[in-house]
Amino acid sequence: MADPKGFLKYERVEPPKRPKEHRAEDWREVYADLEPAERDQQVRTQATRCMDCGIPFCHSAGSGCPLGNLIPEWNDLVRRGDWAAASDRLHATNNFPEFTGKLCPAPCEAGCTLSISPLSGGPVAIKRVEATIAEKSWELGLAQPQVAEVASGQRVAVVGSGPAGLAAAQQLTRAGHDVTIFERDDRLGGLLRYGIPEFKMEKKHLDKRLAQLKKEGTQFVTGCEVGVDITVEELRARYDAVVLAVGALRGRDDTTTPGRELRGIHLAMEHLVPANKQCEGDGPSPIHAHGKHVVIIGGGDTGADSYGTAIRQGAASVTQLDQYPMPPATRDDDRSPWPTWPYVLRTYPAHEEGGERKFGVAVRRFVGDENGHVRAIELQRVKVVKDPETGRREVLPVSDEIEEIPADLVLFAIGFEGVEHMRLLDDLGIRLTRRGTISCGPDWQTEAPGVFVCGDAHRGASLVVWAIAEGRSVAHAVDAYLTGASDLPAPVHPTALPLAVV
Repeated sequence: MADPKGFLKYERVEPPKRPKEHRAEDWREVYADLEPAERDQQVRTQATRCMDCGIPFCHSAGSGCPLGNLIPEWNDLVRRGDWAAASDRLHATNNFPEFTGKLCPAPCEAGCTLSISPLSGGPVAIKRVEATIAEKSWELGLAQPQVAEVASGQRVAVVGSGPAGLAAAQQLTRAGHDVTIFERDDRLGGLLRYGIPEFKMEKKHLDKRLAQLKKEGTQFVTGCEVGVDITVEELRARYDAVVLAVGALRGRDDTTTPGRELRGIHLAMEHLVPANKQCEGDGPSPIHAHGKHVVIIGGGDTGADSYGTAIRQGAASVTQLDQYPMPPATRDDDRSPWPTWPYVLRTYPAHEEGGERKFGVAVRRFVGDENGHVRAIELQRVKVVKDPETGRREVLPVSDEIEEIPADLVLFAIGFEGVEHMRLLDDLGIRLTRRGTISCGPDWQTEAPGVFVCGDAHRGASLVVWAIAEGRSVAHAVDAYLTGASDLPAPVHPTALPLAVV
């Protein structure tokens, strides 16, 4: 069993980063490359901090990992140096552990028993252990294609090649179905390809998994928008079931702020996508931060991605705005008690590389120059209040003082409003919910018979770990729909939600 005193013997140690002045000059991942022996020893020590709790909240879908990753089991296997067995246990619940090990914000660590008190030294470094197991899986040749022994004769179309679509496709292919993924972009991966910057996850990791899927028999069609390049009637005629994994890419905008019509103001994804395409070798991005004063409105993951991208593009300055006050440095047990996701200040590696963040402020208006291009932003101190009856939030000024800051490029990173409007849904007769998502029944089937949904398209913009969990679950549902029963895992129910304080 695990060492019950491991967390008393060893401190939590984060993976080392490359010097910030070096990493801001290239697009490589921010974390340093350690010698394999040193990396393995460090990670084995971190895994030793796991206590193998009697009730492991880390892999509870409500408070920890929705995939149900068997975290105490592979922590102990890593502690003992049994990387092959650890890889088996990790891949038993997660198709793409390098994606989650690099991109997931780790609700498992928030649910770790060692997160109850800061006196423990912090939670087990689960994310670091997971990422290293994934690396060892490739180094030791353990991540081999799994080709189905028997073909079902059933054909499935998956629309969208993000993490949810890829997970669903891999599970269904391994179950013996003939699966084709349709992707409207020129390359596969969805947000993993064009939404996630290279410095967070180099695309070589994505390409390895895509090669694995291809060897297993999954087929891909790129540059094809279903409903336009192939009609819904053709799709339905060719395939016995359809999975919609089209994401929730309709970016939230603010058209009410005076000056929004000025040139130089964009949604964050309009900046991130061409920047990622430039990294793929597609030529210069039309929206570039070089020499500009960049202002990012919104304090989440997308904002941090734009922040780091702007720094690497050579911005003159980068300022990130958040209308909420600065969060506390440690968990407030009254507001977000363990094992819920803690409300704390989150500092991304990009924030260490330059620029500044401003909290408790909102844009009063955008100021333009004589050519109709934004040149500055007027800011005002604000507070956000919530109506106890309706739940609606309102942003109220708390001061008449106005601060003006320079701005040549403004990026809105204030979230997403749901699934984009597309002919595919119209032709299927599928209506979006009030949240802009696609609803489904307990079997993941939409109002269109034989058409299923998973990932952000169903849940709304969420975490990569939820996307993979839903992809695996919808594969179980599709397999049962086609064959009458399924042995595939189904880690989450369509109505599953993370534990929260209301």
